[in-house]
Amino acid sequence: MATDTASDAPHSATSHQFQAEVAKLLHLMVHSVYSDRDVFLRELVSNAADALDKLRYEAIAAPDLLEGSPELTITITPGKERKTLTIADSGIGMSEQELVENLGTIARSGTQAFVERAKAAQGDLQLIGQFGIGFYSGFIVAGSVDVISRRAGSEQAFMWSSDGSGSFTVTPVETAPRGTSIVLHLKDDALEFLEDWKIESVVRTYSDHIAHPIMLSIGSETARQVNSANAIWTRPKSGITPEQHKEFFGHISGSYSDPAITLHYRAEGRHEYTVLLYVPGERPFDLYDPDRRGRQKLYVKRVYIADDVELLPPYLRFVRGVIDSEDMPLNISREMLQNNPQVAAIRKAVTNKVVSELKKVAESDEAAFRKVWDVFGPVLKEGLYEDMERRDQLYDLVRFKTTAGDFVSLKDYAGRLQENQTAIYYITAEDEAKARSSPQLEGYRARGIEVLLLTDAIDSFWVRTALGFDGKPFKSVTQGAADLDLVKRKDETTAETADDAATVVLVAALKQALGEKVKDVRSSKRLTESAVCIVNDSEMDRTLEKLLSRQKDSSITVSAPILEINPSHALIKALGQQVQAKGASAVEDAAQLLLDQAFIIEGEQVPDPAAFARRLADVMAKALG
Repeated sequence: MATDTASDAPHSATSHQFQAEVAKLLHLMVHSVYSDRDVFLRELVSNAADALDKLRYEAIAAPDLLEGSPELTITITPGKERKTLTIADSGIGMSEQELVENLGTIARSGTQAFVERAKAAQGDLQLIGQFGIGFYSGFIVAGSVDVISRRAGSEQAFMWSSDGSGSFTVTPVETAPRGTSIVLHLKDDALEFLEDWKIESVVRTYSDHIAHPIMLSIGSETARQVNSANAIWTRPKSGITPEQHKEFFGHISGSYSDPAITLHYRAEGRHEYTVLLYVPGERPFDLYDPDRRGRQKLYVKRVYIADDVELLPPYLRFVRGVIDSEDMPLNISREMLQNNPQVAAIRKAVTNKVVSELKKVAESDEAAFRKVWDVFGPVLKEGLYEDMERRDQLYDLVRFKTTAGDFVSLKDYAGRLQENQTAIYYITAEDEAKARSSPQLEGYRARGIEVLLLTDAIDSFWVRTALGFDGKPFKSVTQGAADLDLVKRKDETTAETADDAATVVLVAALKQALGEKVKDVRSSKRLTESAVCIVNDSEMDRTLEKLLSRQKDSSITVSAPILEINPSHALIKALGQQVQAKGASAVEDAAQLLLDQAFIIEGEQVPDPAAFARRLADVMAKALG
């Protein structure tokens, strides 16, 4: 597109280098072959719709931004002679600085993540929208791209140009309509996108739900609208097909997979609003980004207001969709939204509805809920720690791996309590394998007592503040003394008891040998097969202590453990007899080896690997001598 450049230096063309991450992204776009190139048009139309929404919102407080032209449209113009495809919007537009910042740098961590994912996807570009970088998809079909933009309310217009090779220029232009026009200079193998049937097909497939008119302008013909242009959430629930839900979900989430759960309803009464929310079927790349905000868009009477109002609590941050209020004032500012009582009432009601819908799915379709739980279970469990008001409802949702099953509800667990069992037992660990192999489980397993296997980082936090379920408190099998006396063993036999005197003198000898390395040494009721284990006697279990001690600037240290010994184990019996015969000094090295063995079983490093190796070598030498 030809443009004139002002003669004075401040308004001459300026050249810029792309940010390193953008350069990598563009190289991927230019040099890779993609299986579905239609997505570039979907992404550019989606960006244009966002620009229209932003102008409509800003024009509420500043009507002059509309410049006497209130029409908010997207126009697609194929130019067969010049081999160009133009996607233009009459939206908010961009200033010179915004062109440089928005199209030359990416101020978010998702860029490198997208590049890595895209390489692994081998040509599948469906995920680009998730990363907020859809503009660059234009280089899939274009050898070069021009972006002409004038910000609403400004008289200055600029053209951004690049061939994607590493740099771009920004040049002033004399005149341009309000908004942004993206001109793609198509590659020879992408000329099908100049055909009206192809453009209409892509728009109707991916962008029919866009609430603004999408016009197709061909030569001297009158431009015609190629989308239905009505907000999908305003349609009757029964009139929306699964394909249309998938299309709209893709538009708002950037993920074009099927949503796992769809929630669509209209609330009437004190506050009137429409809700259309989706639970994704796959995990967003930034789910655990500490700066991640809510992903629900707030509209008022179909006018876009904001998408960062936190309309759902953080543990439901994976839910995407739209909430459209009928009675909230249109001129409400983003700052006022944070403390608005009407927004708070909507937030409370919608949160209750989402939790209720999740429970409904959990009870009626286990396979569907299992898919949701496998992806978002750790995030939902954050609610057990953060949302005291809904903890009981969340108890109905949470599922656990246990020593008796792999998808167990607390209701299931409570129904399998052993006679005289007084608590819901759990063990925390860094992964399932470590949890299942823990010696602390032995006594519980021997009595048929089911134990929750808690392996998510959040587990160590919520379970500390949990008051219990169905009248039973949560109790760690690795903290304090084991209260197993009231529950009979499954085989109804009495465990063999070692010589009490030998056990007593061995405990005293081990305490003397280990000193401050342990808080205590005692005979164990929880061990049936292993010789030793370590437990904590502090407010925190050992997993939480280790987790907190690794945090930057943490004052938490891992406390000295309690060493428990199994008096019925052959090794412990032999050591007890040796102390009785030769005195406490006879087991000094054995004491250190027992403690190191207990650390290794817990998956921890031994405090002094060299000393451990020496002692182990001495023991082996004596056994072979």
